[in-house]
Amino acid sequence: MAKVVLTRRAMKDLEKLDPQTKRRILEKLRLNAQDPLEHSVKLTDSKLGTYRYRVGDYRIIFDLEGNMLVVIRVGHRREIYL
Repeated sequence: MAKVVLTRRAMKDLEKLDPQTKRRILEKLRLNAQDPLEHSVKLTDSKLGTYRYRVGDYRIIFDLEGNMLVVIRVGHRREIYL
């Protein structure tokens, strides 16, 4: 089981979201902490991060560092890759 760590930027991104979306994203992170790569997609351009999760129209960009799932950014699919 991986420990979920949110960067300062990811915390700011989460604070901007409505409560229902925030709850869905946090639940996705909690469920995927057991096996972080099972439902992830490897990003082709790793400038932003290495992997992503999809939660509706939102994306969670993260890296794996040892036993930690480090969330780098959270945002709408329209804006997250810019």
